[in-house]
Amino acid sequence: MWKWLHSYADPEKAYNLSSKLLPWFSLLALLFISVGTIWGLMFAPTDYQQGDSYRIIFIHVPAASMSMAAYMGMATAAFIGLVWQIKAADWVAASIAPIGAVITFIALFTGATWGKPMWGTWWVWDARLTAELVLLFLYLGVISLYASFEDKVLAARAAGILAIVGVINIPIIKYSVDWWSSLHQPSTIKITEKSSMSSEMLYPLLINIVGFGLMIGAITIVRFKSEILARNGMRPWVRALAKQEGVS
Repeated sequence: MWKWLHSYADPEKAYNLSSKLLPWFSLLALLFISVGTIWGLMFAPTDYQQGDSYRIIFIHVPAASMSMAAYMGMATAAFIGLVWQIKAADWVAASIAPIGAVITFIALFTGATWGKPMWGTWWVWDARLTAELVLLFLYLGVISLYASFEDKVLAARAAGILAIVGVINIPIIKYSVDWWSSLHQPSTIKITEKSSMSSEMLYPLLINIVGFGLMIGAITIVRFKSEILARNGMRPWVRALAKQEGVS
């Protein structure tokens, strides 16, 4: 495994692999999100308690779950960059951070929009909501550290340390509704138990969760390719690529 990983530490190989993966991630993301969103918003049954207002979960839940998944991906890449000194891993972490921040903001915004009719207020200092807000600040902190140092090696090290330390917030978000009294509803999607949501609602939700994950992957690949080109602008293969793109 590590030989495979180190082989793609080479920027040119990483760039070429990214170019091959991007169309697949993009097309599958478009397909899954289109199916999941249309199914959820137009064809899923109306909830007997919340009416049609519950349909925001088809955006909120995928955004919230993928905000945590993206953070774990960023922290994993930062860990690899710190331990094995693989620059490409640092570029992956830097690529994920802004995407994760936007997805987390979407989760917070849609959660507030859902909370207003359900709780009668846009925001409460609930454990899960507060922990999700902390997640947004962690993303912003990582972004700021990457941008604060001219020495990109030092920037990656500082941002990587913050990303790894911030992992402690992920289980707090996940289990906050079980650990503390919370206005936020418990998880309806369960791995070891039967989900409390009907299949007509569950399937489009799961499809959208996968779609959001693929979308984050696609955007990350685009940003990763840009990072590779920015960090390797003087390499012959980058110059050749730029010349080729200029001709075409």
